[in-house]
Amino acid sequence: MEQSINVLGGVLQACSTRPMTGFYRNGCCDTGPDDRGSHTICVIVTDEFLAMSRYLGNDLTTPRPEFGFPGLKAGDRWCLCAGRFLQATQEFAAPKVVLEATHQRAMDIVPLDLLKRHATTDAD
Repeated sequence: MEQSINVLGGVLQACSTRPMTGFYRNGCCDTGPDDRGSHTICVIVTDEFLAMSRYLGNDLTTPRPEFGFPGLKAGDRWCLCAGRFLQATQEFAAPKVVLEATHQRAMDIVPLDLLKRHATTDAD
């Protein structure tokens, strides 16, 4: 794993343990050389995003008990691939981003200003 620093320069915070997320299934959007999809952006999924993902062939709503995956529902936090997030912004289906739980390597693919435009606030 690479050093766990978030896009704001601080210590990477946990994204979710319910459901368990992250490339390493440790609840954080940690990354490393094996993470070719760059599962580095902590998002709060929406119905619109989940529908787009399902349409594009990645059904995140159907439970897969054989993998310990309960399926996602709107409001769940999830470590999303940076490329998929970028695609979701282009399709007007981008979920909210939790900056403190988004790994700095996300910025290799998604500019920080775009992440900030979709960041969640305390009022969300």
